[in-house]
Amino acid sequence: MDKRNATEFINSYNKIDAQLRDLYSFKPSQSFTDVVRRSAEKNSIVRKYENDLVDYARLRNAIVHQSTDGQIIAVPCDEVVEEMRTIERLICTPPTIGETLQEKKIVSIEAGLSLRQAVLLISRTGYSNLPVYEGRRMIGIVNNRRIIKALGGAVQSGVSVDEWLSETPVSDILSESDLLVYYKYLGKRNTLQDILTAFEENKKLLAVAVSEHGTPGERIVNFVTPADLVRISKLMEDYT
Repeated sequence: MDKRNATEFINSYNKIDAQLRDLYSFKPSQSFTDVVRRSAEKNSIVRKYENDLVDYARLRNAIVHQSTDGQIIAVPCDEVVEEMRTIERLICTPPTIGETLQEKKIVSIEAGLSLRQAVLLISRTGYSNLPVYEGRRMIGIVNNRRIIKALGGAVQSGVSVDEWLSETPVSDILSESDLLVYYKYLGKRNTLQDILTAFEENKKLLAVAVSEHGTPGERIVNFVTPADLVRISKLMEDYT
């Protein structure tokens, strides 16, 4: 009996097990099935292959625990071994943002420019998230929601909307809380799975802002919005 398939299957199984325990800090005493079930709540790849992995846990037990005198009594077929390799790759070495997503031309605005210019820029380009820079440092993101909220306050106070838009610099309406609630910073070394997880964990998220290292203040090289999620999922499916 050819043992190579069994050996390769067990290797992939062990790598998946170790990766999930490392990612989500599971106890050594927790079973692989429990690890898979709980990981599926946080990881879309595990969720997709959840039932397969539970079935493969039974196969692994048959190979490891039910062998007699060191003889392997079950050998996975080629298709099962190949699927385990695919799942292993997606979980253990998932595609990164930098190697998978092409950088976009990001429309930005200087902090000292007026809100009138920001509104015109949003209207002309159709981009609703504008990084705001003070020199080379990004100090926030202005979007149509924040502008409308600030504009509503100006209207209520009875000021001239035209004058307010022309005289108010973009930096005046920036909110640090917006960056915490509506945006998620990720770097090029983060994975596509990290993008999906960010949107799953925060239903208010407007965009994932990608920079070199995912550090606040860095220049933004990509915005990933909910409209991109179908394409992200397809890229992950094709990454086999």
